[in-house]
Amino acid sequence: MWSTIFIPDEEGRTVGPPPRGPAALGVIMARGKKRRRAGSSGHALSEAQEGKIKLAFFVTIVGVVLTVLGVGTEFWAELSPPKNFYNNETCLTAHYGLWKGCTKTLWVADVPHDRASCGPAELPGESNCTYFKFFTTGENAVMFQKTTQKSLNVAAAMLALFSLFLMLMGAICIAMALHKELLSFLKPASFCFSLAGVLVLLSLLVFHQSVWALLASDRSVPLHHQLSWSVTVLGCAGAVLLVGGLLFLLLALPCSIWQRCLPQRDGGH
Repeated sequence: MWSTIFIPDEEGRTVGPPPRGPAALGVIMARGKKRRRAGSSGHALSEAQEGKIKLAFFVTIVGVVLTVLGVGTEFWAELSPPKNFYNNETCLTAHYGLWKGCTKTLWVADVPHDRASCGPAELPGESNCTYFKFFTTGENAVMFQKTTQKSLNVAAAMLALFSLFLMLMGAICIAMALHKELLSFLKPASFCFSLAGVLVLLSLLVFHQSVWALLASDRSVPLHHQLSWSVTVLGCAGAVLLVGGLLFLLLALPCSIWQRCLPQRDGGH
């Protein structure tokens, strides 16, 4: 009886007779589950697709690492008065980020001669850093007799934190896509990473507005300001996250975009 039964494999080809007895029933049930799984998902992952997803995920991981680096550092903005403003051998400069600010005492002799203001902050000197009290007691910070705008600083920080939360959700979606071998998880991952990149860039814009608000709060001390390397890192992170989200969206399409754009060639011609 069993020798007359032929079962097609997953590609439709007819294979030889299955093992006899209970083992044959196990083979039939296993193949049926695999067909139902592929049919219910619509798109099971191939090895090539899995490799592309991992490559796109590596791109987004780079964006996540850059975001964490930028958010955790305090070199978002540098403030410095003229290097001879205090008429002594030292001058003050300040740099701050989302969570804390630092003032640094530099020797005027160490400041480049072609630089009119004190700095840059990377020069050796005595530094004093304090965490902002925006998130504890709600107090504004004062630097060079200028007062920060608490609402703008808190908004920039909340945007950055929410972007990190979206990156975590996107990473979970990619892990589920690779574990369950389903393309359906790529679209929410694309949305999470793309929105995270947008929020990172919005955080930079809001922070820049907070810098302008700080400078406008008091004009008794002339200050030179510039955005520092943490902002550059965050800008690169936002761009990388947007690219990663676009890659996941392309991989989630039902068929390759190259197959749609390029004409199919007959192998015989």
